[in-house]
Amino acid sequence: MAGIVNYISESYNELKNHVTWTSWSEAQRLTVLVAVFSIIFSLAIWGVDTLFSGVIEQYFEWVKS
Repeated sequence: MAGIVNYISESYNELKNHVTWTSWSEAQRLTVLVAVFSIIFSLAIWGVDTLFSGVIEQYFEWVKS
């Protein structure tokens, strides 16, 4: 049990005294950047998926007739 307490204590000390945190404005800017990129990327994947679905659907209609 002492090992766990020591680990938590050392982890807290490391996070408090030795980690350089980004500023609040920088964290907000990067969060917005990630959100915008995620939306653009998901729209691109949706577009490619829709295109491929249409192509495959047309192919099976062509094979069926």
